[in-house]
Amino acid sequence: MRGLLCCLLLLPCLSMPALAAHAYAQFGDVKYPPGFAHFDYVNPAAPKGGEISLVPPTRLSNFDKYNPFTLKGSAPPGLAGLVFETLLTGTFDEPTTAYGLLAEDVAVAPDRLSVVFRLHPAARFHNGEPVLAADVKHSFDRLTSKEAAPQFRTIFGEVKGATVLDARTVRFDFKRVNAELPLIVGGLPVFSRHWGMENGKPKPLDQIVTDLPIGSGPYRIAKVNFGKDISYQRDPDYWARDLNVRRGLYNFDRITYKIYKDNTAQLEAFKAGEFDYIQAFIAREWARAYTGRAFERGELIKQELAHGNAGDFQGFQFNLRRDKFKDRRVREAIGLAMDFEWLNRQLFYNAYTRVRGYFVASDFEAKGLPGADELALLEPLRSQLPAALFTQPVPLPPVTRLEPDSGQTLRDHLRRARQLLAEAGWTYRDGALRNARGEPFTIEFLDNSGSMGRVVTPFAKNLEKLGIAVNYKVIDFAILQKRMDVFDFEVVSNRTVGSEAPGTELLERFGSRAADTEGSANIMGVKDPAVDALLDGIISARTRPELVAGVRALDRVLRFGHYVVPHWYGGVHRVAWRAGRFERPDVTPRYYQPEVWITSTWWASEANRKGMK
Repeated sequence: MRGLLCCLLLLPCLSMPALAAHAYAQFGDVKYPPGFAHFDYVNPAAPKGGEISLVPPTRLSNFDKYNPFTLKGSAPPGLAGLVFETLLTGTFDEPTTAYGLLAEDVAVAPDRLSVVFRLHPAARFHNGEPVLAADVKHSFDRLTSKEAAPQFRTIFGEVKGATVLDARTVRFDFKRVNAELPLIVGGLPVFSRHWGMENGKPKPLDQIVTDLPIGSGPYRIAKVNFGKDISYQRDPDYWARDLNVRRGLYNFDRITYKIYKDNTAQLEAFKAGEFDYIQAFIAREWARAYTGRAFERGELIKQELAHGNAGDFQGFQFNLRRDKFKDRRVREAIGLAMDFEWLNRQLFYNAYTRVRGYFVASDFEAKGLPGADELALLEPLRSQLPAALFTQPVPLPPVTRLEPDSGQTLRDHLRRARQLLAEAGWTYRDGALRNARGEPFTIEFLDNSGSMGRVVTPFAKNLEKLGIAVNYKVIDFAILQKRMDVFDFEVVSNRTVGSEAPGTELLERFGSRAADTEGSANIMGVKDPAVDALLDGIISARTRPELVAGVRALDRVLRFGHYVVPHWYGGVHRVAWRAGRFERPDVTPRYYQPEVWITSTWWASEANRKGMK
């Protein structure tokens, strides 16, 4: 959802009247001036044509709808970014700035409690109708209703509403001053009021399932093998093709996503030439499976792409709604049984670094003891926080040494874990770890691909030494997603893409309200008034230093809660593609996800363009 959020230009003096601007930056740092020619990381002369086929970088195993905005079901990959557009568009070189797309300019009110967008007169939906303020309001009203996925009500929770001022002008009013709110509404996906019309009346959003979307983006849905493959065809009459924010972008005539049931079938299909591009997430596969004659002959290229992104957060996440996981000591004890050093050495080819906190490899990661800026935020919450948070360094994952005299060994960690479990009322007797009622401690790990089994197996053996019985269960992704949506699980592995500017989306991940909202990103069920107070301060931050202090304090509080067993992260994107099919710009942006960078800025080679069917 963060990819849909964009920004406006912060006025330097609040006493000045609101002025129209071509962009907005949360903290005032706009890189590109009015009338700029194109973004630095694109080739403005990139030829159009050709095609690219790829697989989604997610666990998606099928799709059953064309509506990405509702809770039930799975939408196809690529749909939201290729077919729908937003009022503003972000860039790959500025994390908190965006520029006019559907809106040709924006104006923030002097009191910062509202923002006005004036729509571009050339903006058109795929059916040829103009994009009007009424469509923007319709989109906002539908997405904030109970018809849409509940996370939208969290994302737009600080927005009072949208008001149509005239045919091409719309105003959003805010509940309070928050420099990120223009980002949030600027990232509103806009769709036609006529999408899902039936007998002259619009259907509720949650009843729009297989109606073809009416968006304004550079692509339309083309050939579909429903549930398996989907192709998007570039719209030759795309309204924004000559705008500076679109120059050099979206160059392929056709983009096709193919979906496979498991990683093995996916990789073998890539080697067999069934599609062009893939991203690898498993170090063992990258080292041992991305090999063979096609790679040796140079027909397939594998490369590790550098980037400046904040690291992705990943870990085994506990469902705190289960009684057995409510005690912080129990969660910490389970984490002590994870021997990351052994896993990295034996399974990952030493390719990874251990995740320490929730904001990996970024300015927002808490370290050591809290500084003065963090203490200013934490002191008012002292009665709600562990005393150790103020006197001890932020918790780090345990490090297991090979030799007993070189530091803590796995045996030391398990001994500490047994002590914590006993303090929490769990003791070993009658062949199992049991509570006062005699109930044994069991854990069910859910997975959709089976790839996590090689991690869970040694982890389970260590947990069994504590008397904890582990059940590792592999289920289809659609079923897993549904169980996560309704919080019907014990432990799952989950990854969150890192952010260079965390903000309102944190309410969705950690806020108490989201913990009770089915389909929210707060799958752990964190409900902590101290966390809520810190979140409130984060989304109200007016400067970058204020944001950094707030997020570091949040990271510290969450880590003292031991809500997850942290996993690992890599500092590069591991990708592979078919040789001779593509060309790319000379400049690699700093902040990007490879799928979006490739589909939006690369272009087809001459042979690819000539050979397209």
